[in-house]
Amino acid sequence: MSDPIIAVLTGDLIASRQRDREALYRCLDDTLGALARRHDGDFHRFRGDGFQLAIRQGDRGLEAAVALRASLIGQSPAHERWDARVAVARGPADWAPGAPLADADDPPFMASGQALDGLSANGAHLGFAPSGTTAESLLIRYLDEMIDAWSSPSAQVVALSLAEPELTQAEMAGRLGIRQPSVHKRLKTARWALLSDTLACLASAAQERT
Repeated sequence: MSDPIIAVLTGDLIASRQRDREALYRCLDDTLGALARRHDGDFHRFRGDGFQLAIRQGDRGLEAAVALRASLIGQSPAHERWDARVAVARGPADWAPGAPLADADDPPFMASGQALDGLSANGAHLGFAPSGTTAESLLIRYLDEMIDAWSSPSAQVVALSLAEPELTQAEMAGRLGIRQPSVHKRLKTARWALLSDTLACLASAAQERT
């Protein structure tokens, strides 16, 4: 029987030494923990600013990466911007939640780390390995630039939409303490409809390669 396909996200915080590190690390840990529960996975942090998340829902790796960055940006304090470089890799692995991530050396763990090194070299904040088709690579570059342009309020509503897709705009407004038209405006500014369709397209392409 072949090993299951998992997704591995390896990343590091951007310019975290200039921020309130305790609050930033708490936000990162909370977000990684929520993503691990949502996508059947586990995470660990290393070297302070570095982290790794492995999930058994292998086709949801890019969605998890977008959700992670949305959460960090959305929870940024005033006059600061929290964000991360995140590289996603997908492939077979015999790792399962509960097994030590630090000792994992299956192909997606190695590929994710190598892809992160590439992000650091070219200034990008989101990457995927293997790169897939040219069209998929362009979509990921597009997603990266879209996320870079988000304001904190826009990122906040995207993070909530990804975490709880069943919520109506009125319910999201209640959660965030704002009016429903404000939720609609933030989603439109974040280009939510295009974002969700793009993530669905990339997830479908990943499933077809399984």
